Amino acid sequence: MIERILRPIAFAFIALTPALAASPDEQRGKTFALNNCARCHAVDRVGQSPLKIAPPFRILHKRYPIDNLAESLAEGIQTGHPTMPEFQLDPDQIHDLLSYLKTLE
Repeated sequence: MIERILRPIAFAFIALTPALAASPDEQRGKTFALNNCARCHAVDRVGQSPLKIAPPFRILHKRYPIDNLAESLAEGIQTGHPTMPEFQLDPDQIHDLLSYLKTLE
């Protein structure tokens, strides 16, 4: 009896799993965020930013259209606070990071 109930659930889970898997671009973007941004920003769907004034990445889309960040990332992001390092990313890094940020929306 239990098997008849659980089997359709297991098949549904397996069928959905590939859609939930991150693309290579998103994975590279997350790796970049973890290596370069996580010291100050929360870069996942949960958790607080280690630096209080650094917004969690999951809310960036509420402040800025994610696609609009591409130019700033290419030219070097500059902020109003001195603790934010200036980053200048190459086009592939920008694509990957923006792909990851869109998964957090």
